[in-house]
Amino acid sequence: MMPLDRADVDTDQIIPKQFLKRIERTGYGPFLFYDWRQQRDFVLNRPEHEGAAVLVAGANFGCGSSREHATWAIRDAGFRAVIAPSFGDIFRANSFKTGIPAVSLTESQVRHLIDLAGEDPTAVIEIDLEAQEVRGEGFGYRFEIDPFVRECLLKGLDEIGLVEHHATAIADYESHRLEWLPAVK
Repeated sequence: MMPLDRADVDTDQIIPKQFLKRIERTGYGPFLFYDWRQQRDFVLNRPEHEGAAVLVAGANFGCGSSREHATWAIRDAGFRAVIAPSFGDIFRANSFKTGIPAVSLTESQVRHLIDLAGEDPTAVIEIDLEAQEVRGEGFGYRFEIDPFVRECLLKGLDEIGLVEHHATAIADYESHRLEWLPAVK
């Protein structure tokens, strides 16, 4: 768990504009928080947080522009979930599309996790999507998540996978369409 004790972290800070020239969805991890990483003591540079799979941050995480590259960079850097009191709406949607749960907890619960990660970098937490709970030694915090988003995350479905999941029904519908309607080939 990596504590990023900052609020209002915008997508420009998550992945700066100069790295948006690529067309792939991978390879952005080294540029995550690029400007902040130039500071030697930045939390992502600290060896005790190396390999962290959960990013815990302050309120309004991912605000700002709609760059989906931000979630790609977070995932490519090895994070599998982000916990914060609140998220930018577009960032939250992009997170789910990228397969990253964006979990909202209360300010005090997030403060507890940030403090815990700062005191004990080896502390382990579990994010249970089935039970909708973040658990650790001596605590369990429930969270709300849209049922559709939860189901997609649990099944590993992105938008393309969701369409492919319904391929039989789509093919059946297409086979019964009236001939005068435009066809998709």
